[in-house]
Amino acid sequence: MHALFDLSLFVVHLLTAARAITRPNREPAARVAWVAVIMFLPLLGVISYLFLGETSIGRERMLRWKQAEKRTARPDHAAHAPQTIAPEAIAQFELCGSINGLGPVAGNRITLLGDPQASSNQPTLDSDSAIDALVRDIEQAREHVHVSFYIWLDDSNGGKVADAVAVAARRGVRCRVMADALGSRAFVQGPRWRQLADAGVSLVATLNDIPRLGHLALGRVDLRNHRKIVVIDNRIAYCGSQNCADPAFTIKASYAPWVDIFLRCEGPVVRQAQYLFLCTWIAETGERLEELAVAEPAPECFSPGSVAQMYGTGPTTLGNAMSDSFAGTIFSARRELLITTPYFVPDEAVLRALCAAPRRGVETTIILPERNDSWLVATTSRGCYSDLLLNGVNIYEYPLGLLHAKSMTIDGRMALVGSANMDRRSMQLNFENNMLVADEDVTAAIRTRQLGYLGVSRPVALQSVQARPFRERLVQNTVGMLAPVL
Repeated sequence: MHALFDLSLFVVHLLTAARAITRPNREPAARVAWVAVIMFLPLLGVISYLFLGETSIGRERMLRWKQAEKRTARPDHAAHAPQTIAPEAIAQFELCGSINGLGPVAGNRITLLGDPQASSNQPTLDSDSAIDALVRDIEQAREHVHVSFYIWLDDSNGGKVADAVAVAARRGVRCRVMADALGSRAFVQGPRWRQLADAGVSLVATLNDIPRLGHLALGRVDLRNHRKIVVIDNRIAYCGSQNCADPAFTIKASYAPWVDIFLRCEGPVVRQAQYLFLCTWIAETGERLEELAVAEPAPECFSPGSVAQMYGTGPTTLGNAMSDSFAGTIFSARRELLITTPYFVPDEAVLRALCAAPRRGVETTIILPERNDSWLVATTSRGCYSDLLLNGVNIYEYPLGLLHAKSMTIDGRMALVGSANMDRRSMQLNFENNMLVADEDVTAAIRTRQLGYLGVSRPVALQSVQARPFRERLVQNTVGMLAPVL
C-alpha cells in the first residue's frame, strides 16, 4: 500500500511538472523554477502549483472577456492619426498598438496633476490635488461616470470620490464603478459600497470568483484587476498609478506616504480608455454597451495637441505583452532613460534591455523606494543591483515614502505612465493599463516630477553592493531564483 501511494504521488508530480513545462506563454526560467519546486517539494510543490502556477481566470470568464473585446467597438484611430511621429517612436506605437488594436491618436490635451515642484518636499500634495481634480470633474458630469480602481479606501480621498459619484448618480448621471475584490475588499464590504448602491450606482467587485474545485481555489488566487481608469462623459479620462486613497494609505501606514502620478486626458485618447473600461465591464456584467466607446458627440481635438495611445494587458492578451512594451520602450531610447517604479522584479527581457541601454550611450537612471512594503520584492530588486550597476545603470533609492509612481521618460520626448509596475505580476499576471505619450511638453512635466524624486534620493554605489555580506547576497539571489514562480 505504501509503495502504491509513493508511485501515485510520483505520477502526480510528473503530470504536474509536465503541465508546468507545456503551459503556453511561460518563460524558460519559470518552467525550470516550477519543475524544481514541484519535484523537490513532495506534495507541497504540487499544491503550490495548483494555487500559484496557473494564470487562469476561468474558462467561462475568459470566453466572456474574449467576446467583450471582440464585440466592443474600437475607436477609429485612423480619423485622428498623427501627421508625423518621431522615427524612434513609430515602432513603439506599433508594438503597443498590436496589443489591443488601438493606434496612436493626435489632438489630445494631457495634464500632469499636482505641483511639479512639490514632490521633492511635499509629495502628498500631488495625490490630494489629483483626487480633488477628479472630484471636480465628477461634479460636472452630465452623461456617465466610469470608475475602476484596484484599491479604494474609505478615507478622506476615497470618501470624497464616493460622495461625488453618489451625488452624480442621484442627479441622473449613469455611474458605473469597478473595484478589485481583493485590493478593495474592505471598501466593498463596508458602508461606502452600500452608499453607492443606495444612490443607484452600478457596482462590480472584479475577479471575485476565481476558478474553484469545490471550495478550493485553483490557479493564481492573487490574480487581480490592477487597472486605474476613470472616464467621464467620453470627454475626460484619468490614467496613472493613483489608487482611490489618501497618500497616508492607512492599511500600510508605516510605509507612507504613497507617492503617485496621475494624468488628466482630453481628446481622442479618452475613447481608448473607455474601450478598456468597457471590455472589463461588459465581460463582468453582460451589459450591452458595445457602442459607447464610439458614441457621439465626437471628442474635442486640441491644436497643438499630444500624440497618445492607451493599451491594456492581462490574461486575455498575448503572453508577455507588457514585458514587450517595456523592453521596446527601453530600446527606443537614444540619449536618456529615466524610470520610477515601486516594484522592480524584471524578467530577463527587461533586465537585459536595461543593462544594454548604457552600453549604447543612453544615460539610464532608475529610482526605487528605499523602503518597500513587500520584503520579497525589495530582496529580489536588490539582487539585480550588481548586474545593473556593472553595466552603467544609475540606481537611486527614494527615502520619503513609498514611491508608487510608475513612469518612464525617453529622451525628453516620449513618456510612458500607467498602472503597471516593472515586475512579474504586472508583466505576466494582472490586468493593467498604460498610456504612451509623444509630446515634449507633457514629457517635460513628467520628467520634472521625476527629477524632484531624484533630487531627494540616495545613489546606490557599486562598492556598497559588492561589500554586502555573503549571507545577504545568498538570500537575495535565492529569492531572485524563485521570482519566476512568484
